[in-house]
Amino acid sequence: MPPTLASLVQHSALKLVVRAGADRLDTPVRWAHVSELADPVPYMEGGELLLTTAMTLDAEDPGAMRRYVRRLDGAGVVGLGFAVGVSHEEVPEALLEAAREEDFPLLEVPRRTPFLAISKAVSAAIAADQYRAVTAGFEAQRELTRAALAEGPDAVVARLAAHVDGWAALYDASGAVVSAAPEWAARRAARLAGAVERLRERPAPASDVVSGSDDRVELQSLGSGRRVRGALAVGTGSALGTAERYAVHSAVALLTLTTERSRSLHAAEQRLGAAVLRMLLAGQPEHARTVAGDLYGGLLDAPFRLLIAEPAGAEADGDPAADPLSALTDALDTAAVRTGEPVLAVPDGDGRLVVLAADGGAVAAACAGYAEREAEAAGVVLGLSAPAGPTAAAVAFKQAEQALSVARRRGRPLVEHEELAAGSVLPLLADDAVRAFAEGMLRALYEHDATGRGDLVASLRAWLSRHGQWDAAAADLGVHRHTLRYRMRRVEEILGRSLDDADVRMELWLALKATTVPQ
Repeated sequence: MPPTLASLVQHSALKLVVRAGADRLDTPVRWAHVSELADPVPYMEGGELLLTTAMTLDAEDPGAMRRYVRRLDGAGVVGLGFAVGVSHEEVPEALLEAAREEDFPLLEVPRRTPFLAISKAVSAAIAADQYRAVTAGFEAQRELTRAALAEGPDAVVARLAAHVDGWAALYDASGAVVSAAPEWAARRAARLAGAVERLRERPAPASDVVSGSDDRVELQSLGSGRRVRGALAVGTGSALGTAERYAVHSAVALLTLTTERSRSLHAAEQRLGAAVLRMLLAGQPEHARTVAGDLYGGLLDAPFRLLIAEPAGAEADGDPAADPLSALTDALDTAAVRTGEPVLAVPDGDGRLVVLAADGGAVAAACAGYAEREAEAAGVVLGLSAPAGPTAAAVAFKQAEQALSVARRRGRPLVEHEELAAGSVLPLLADDAVRAFAEGMLRALYEHDATGRGDLVASLRAWLSRHGQWDAAAADLGVHRHTLRYRMRRVEEILGRSLDDADVRMELWLALKATTVPQ
């Protein structure tokens, strides 16, 4: 604790006597300052014990003393030490009454106690308090370090909460609470999601203070690079002291180191995962299981989904914080950590992310949730395969690539391969290249019809829709079947293709469906 007016009064060598403001003696003293000015306030910062002999004060004037005391109190001066036996044999009554009216601490300083002795006592007490704070901070640092090495991040959070006599919570890179102490603090920490999200948007290191009705919360980002890897929240009843701040800074450093170490392990895991994926795609599931060991649990023994994600536009400019795939990776990792579910997520070297996740599991659900809420804004496109097993990994990869291609063409954040298999092929024709091909194939027919010499396009559509049945198609058109036969011969002559060829009929039908040229 810093020195207070009470501790100075109790100092046996100073012999100070309380004459007013006895109820405010617990106020901390930041410094002791001597001034004989009639208005010393411009030179004060607040928190000082002002020492004076009143050589230049009109100490007998009640009005002047009221103004003097009120100005000191308003400036944050914690008390007035008045030396007797110098200019005045005793504390002037006007000053005494003014101090009592404001309940302002007034200490009588005996002649045998020099102001220097009071200044030294304050300075020594402040130094002792700082020493205690530094010592306590180093002890907290040692305790937190032992906890980090022996037990991990959860223990660091618990020790920190006890040291600051409050609560602490650890957030992961996605802003989710992964550890809190005491247990009830998890609910309080969850209510800070908005503040944590704003902190994550700023380059690390970053900090913020959130004042609540019951506590004061300091937020600190975790991470050694510009990208925030997590956050630490510390809630206390008042502002942190020196010792507590040492402990918080130590916890931030230790948790950042833990995060960076986890990143190194994650990088090694990614290299192993890339090797496992290559084996799966090469049709070697048994070798993949052998290499993976227990790393991916039962992921390679049950149906999984294969996801491919890529940036929708230009790639990130080298700034990790700007990488659009990083947020997706964080979301998938968070879901895996929360549920203990294995996931294989590796970059494929082409700026894409390849993910294997259990079918129907939390990671697959997190992928769908990310696509629904954030993918479009983040500039990420995703393709998802149908459920597959290890022996069909190559097929699943191809399905995911096809779904990704469709998602890119349609401007959608996520397409599942099952949508393509269950739906119509016609939406796939909504592509500029397909439409250009269709228009080129049918242009000669449209130009012929534009001269008013026949309805070849409408006749072709009717004939194809009736599977080449002359009478039914002619009835649809309201013409004689011989007229329709003549028109189909003209179609063959103009296009230079035979309608007896099934491939030609298929191409023409798809062209009619895809074309955008007005009929």
